[in-house]
Amino acid sequence: MAWTDRFRRRPRTSKPATDGHRTGSTRVRASDKVDEQHLRTWVEERRGVEGFVEPRTAVSDVTLLLVAHDGEWTRRRVPSVEWAHRFCNGFQIPSYDAAVVGIPQRMRDYNRRRKQQGL
Repeated sequence: MAWTDRFRRRPRTSKPATDGHRTGSTRVRASDKVDEQHLRTWVEERRGVEGFVEPRTAVSDVTLLLVAHDGEWTRRRVPSVEWAHRFCNGFQIPSYDAAVVGIPQRMRDYNRRRKQQGL
């Protein structure tokens, strides 16, 4: 650094706005007991369920995607990847890392059928 660098004007930077509504920024909601209860109820009411653990992203926390035999699905936030795999093991349903295996075709087919039915 040259001694003249001290006298140069520095670019103005500002702190992030604290008004999330105005700026469009959001805070990611953490998982809670309501999410866990929903997942439990969903697994108990359906058959042929598989779990797909989705990793944390810049937009969302770790999520567990459950897909039934007919392609019906639900997704909820979970505390961690390990928690999601333990949850699936507790119900004796297979669990996969969605980043590795992807999303099952039957889920896409289910979504397409629902869209064609206008639901």
